[in-house]
Amino acid sequence: MYDSLRRYRKDNGISVTEMCNLLGLETESAYYKKETGHTKFSLIEAKKIANHFGLKIENIFFADELSKMDDLVEV
Repeated sequence: MYDSLRRYRKDNGISVTEMCNLLGLETESAYYKKETGHTKFSLIEAKKIANHFGLKIENIFFADELSKMDDLVEV
């Protein structure tokens, strides 16, 4: 999950500082804890991030999990 977020952020040239501002976090450390999975994102934060990138929440936060489920489904 967090690899997708990091990839979207870096591919779009978004700094950690910009993400902090978007989410109203006071420190970059607070954001890094979220991006690395040490602290969970709230649903509101996830929605803000998805809106910022013009994507659905599941495309960022559940993309890896959904692709794993696709591998389990027989066609």
